[in-house]
Parts: sequence; C-alpha cells; structure tokens
Amino acid sequence: MAQVLFLGGFGRSGTTLVERLLGELPGMCALGEIVHLWQRDIRDDERCGCGARFSGCAFWRRVGDLAFNGWANVDVDRVHALRDAVERTRHIPRLASATAATDEVREYASYYARVYAAAAEVSGARMVIDSSKHSALAHVLRWADDVDLKVVHVVRDARGVAYSWTKTVTRPETDGTDEMTRYSPGRSAVLWNAHNAAFGLLARRGVPVYRIRYEEFLTDPRAGLIRLADFAGLPLHPENLDFLRKEHADLRVGHSAAGNPMRFTVGRLALRRDDAWVRALPSAQRRLVGAVCGPLLRAYGYPLNIASEA
Repeated sequence: MAQVLFLGGFGRSGTTLVERLLGELPGMCALGEIVHLWQRDIRDDERCGCGARFSGCAFWRRVGDLAFNGWANVDVDRVHALRDAVERTRHIPRLASATAATDEVREYASYYARVYAAAAEVSGARMVIDSSKHSALAHVLRWADDVDLKVVHVVRDARGVAYSWTKTVTRPETDGTDEMTRYSPGRSAVLWNAHNAAFGLLARRGVPVYRIRYEEFLTDPRAGLIRLADFAGLPLHPENLDFLRKEHADLRVGHSAAGNPMRFTVGRLALRRDDAWVRALPSAQRRLVGAVCGPLLRAYGYPLNIASEA
C-alpha cells in the first residue's frame, strides 16, 4: 500500500514551498502535482523539476516502466474521461457520501495509486508527496484500495491568495511560451472558500488531515517541518534539518512533475513571507475578498481588518 502525503488547498497558498522542504527529508519523495502528469507530461512532454523533458528524465521513465510497462500504455483519453466524470468540485458532496465508491471512482484512483507505488519503489522512499492541491482529487483518493492517505491542508490569507492570482507568471516548463492561469479577486475568493471547505469535509469523513497556515509555517519552518514529519509518521534527527538556515533553505534537484516554477529552484531558496498584497491589493478588492471569505478567515485565525485599513 502506497504511503501518500497529499498537499491540498487552493492554488497560490504555498504548497510548492512546503513540498520542496518536505522533499528534503529522509524517507520522502516529492512528485509535484500528479493531477497534471497525464496531459502536461505524458502528452505535452513538459519539463521535470530536474530540467529534463519528461520523456528524458530517467526517474520518470523508471516509474512509467514499473507502473504501466511504459507511459505509452497509459490511455490518457480514458484518464481525462474519468476525471471529467468524477473529479470535479461539484462532485465533492457525492464523493463524500457513503456510496461514492463507484467503479469509475476506483478506476480513476487506481491510476494515481500505480504512480505512487512505482515512485516509492524507484526512489526507495517510505512516503511520496503529491502536491496536486485539488480537493476533489483528495476525496477520490479516499476511496483508493491501495493508498494510505494523509492530507496536509495548506491555507493562506485569502487576500494574499487573491493578489497572487492577479499576477502574470510565466511557466518555465513551456520555455516561456505559456503563462499560469489568472483569476479576478472575486473569482479567487469563491474558489478559496470552496476548496478549503472541502478539506474540512474530508477530515469529517475520517481522513487524517493536518492544517497549516502559510504565514505561520514561514515564521518558523524548522518547527513546522518537525510537526509535519510527526504527522506523517516519519522519524527525524537534528541533522536531517541541516539544509535549513536562518532565512533560506539549500535545495537539491527534484523530480516534480508539474507545479509552481519554484520546483525548478536548486540551491538557495529564500524563506520569507510574501505579504506584498497588504500594500498592492486595492482596498476595494481587499474588502470584497474579506467579505466573501470572512467566516473561513475567522475560523482559520486571520484578522478581517489589516493595518493598512485601520
């Protein structure tokens, strides 16, 4: 049974940073956003976190050989059809019910389970990390017969998330030919609510879920990693955290299949909170997002009023 640590939340909440740091711990193998592997990697042959094209990465070739006797044997059209049928936010209430374990749900989950198990064997890791974030996928994986699922729910102030979604960010894996999706603050606020609430529902269905706040995690990354390793059931020794310095981390090459451009960072990675939204997000948009997301912001311990609005 594959031991899987799933990083969930709404995009631009810091999951890639958390994944990169967790991936430095012994017994962990960070895989990136596997939800995108089928299209961006198998079909589009985008770049792995190591810099090589997916087809040219020795790690992923070995995973594909072990999981499917080669990536060419994966019916990507079938994966997409299953995704459309079961892995949508609107399907979460059904996935959370006691009768959701349909043949389609189990078949879709089995594709992920095979990747997880193969990656664990190839890397020799005790646990693999999937930073796909998607709440509906986490609910699907709950029904996988051969996945031991634990979820880290990463939350960030909805106003900081909203500001991040307005920025233009190039996707390096496409060699500068494509940009990441952008959302208006209003749209971002609605999605922030929906995805974060879905992880609360997952916890109520018996899946181990551990919530962290991006801002708090970056205040003391060392303590944060110790708590996460304890949640994952992985023993740590003090020397396992030697890659962490006071204000940066020293990162090795990884094999993240998809995700934020940070996955390509090797060497020094600055560890500092991105609070630019406090000054850069227009006050009307801050108030809009705060009003839409107010109940969950309060539940997660975020103040509704910030210093620049006082």
